[in-house]
Amino acid sequence: MHNSKILVVDDETYIVELVKFNLEKEAYRVVVAYDGLSALEMVRKEFPDLILLDIMLPNMDGLEVCRTLKQSPEYNTIPIIMLTAKGEEFDTVLGLEMGADDYIKKPFSPREMVARVKARLRALKILEAEKAVGKKVYVYKDLIVVPEKYEAFLDEEKLELTPKEFELLSLMAANPGKVFTREALLEKVWGYEYSGDTRTVDVHIRHLRQKLLDDSSDPEYIETVRGVGYRFVEGRTTD
Repeated sequence: MHNSKILVVDDETYIVELVKFNLEKEAYRVVVAYDGLSALEMVRKEFPDLILLDIMLPNMDGLEVCRTLKQSPEYNTIPIIMLTAKGEEFDTVLGLEMGADDYIKKPFSPREMVARVKARLRALKILEAEKAVGKKVYVYKDLIVVPEKYEAFLDEEKLELTPKEFELLSLMAANPGKVFTREALLEKVWGYEYSGDTRTVDVHIRHLRQKLLDDSSDPEYIETVRGVGYRFVEGRTTD
């Protein structure tokens, strides 16, 4: 049973009810607000574990609510998942720059929304535990990577990775957006003395993608840079 409290903020009643219904099915406690100022009041009153926050809100928009909370020492650790209308790429980037932890584009499936909430809450618990002992954790969408424990989770499920698969994932997740040539990956993961060829990297990446349920034609995590190598899709990570 979940005990986490989720604040849902949206001015569209049917979206609030949809989100509330699906979260409560998972045994989350849900509180709601329909405008920006009410959202801030609800945060002070309820101190939620996570906030689902629409961008377009009356009184104060979601970006301003996000900025206000992330600048507050008392509330800046509360994870915020922005709800964005399709095509609001500029607002999405701005939201992440203001400190939002993730975003979901409307229209979204309830299953996807619940998966993102679960992953973010699990990541928060891991981050709190690992930071207490100075360890790093990388989080992106539904993926959590804990390098020092050789553990990775996708949608709360622990991934069964080989050591080389994990090292590839950990290296790229720690450097989102950076392109690694196959030769560089061989050097960093297999070591200078490895005598094999670069096809070994391709095989391991293919197996890793399968375990990440990653579509190579539209990747969420590992992207092929044609003629060069691979990179972790650039997005917001936490360490």
